[in-house]
Amino acid sequence: MRIDPIYKIREIAGEHVVIVQGRHGADMTRVIAFNDSARYLWDELRGRDFTPEEAARLLTERFEVDDATALRDAEAWIGKLRDCGMLITQ
Repeated sequence: MRIDPIYKIREIAGEHVVIVQGRHGADMTRVIAFNDSARYLWDELRGRDFTPEEAARLLTERFEVDDATALRDAEAWIGKLRDCGMLITQ
């Protein structure tokens, strides 16, 4: 899977967000805010294929988190991106 390159993170009022595009432009009711770990994954994985295991490995390298928690968090992050249509799958 890969993050769809049409989506970009923007900083608005000190928050890092992605505004999901609607049928007629930006849908301001669908704004996704990123915490530090979500932003880190986005920056590290954008532009390339990745797996949940790779995302989890990145989390364990950067943050103090055990392998099982990192995988659960990575899968939740991927699930949110998938729910918003922000992922491209092969």
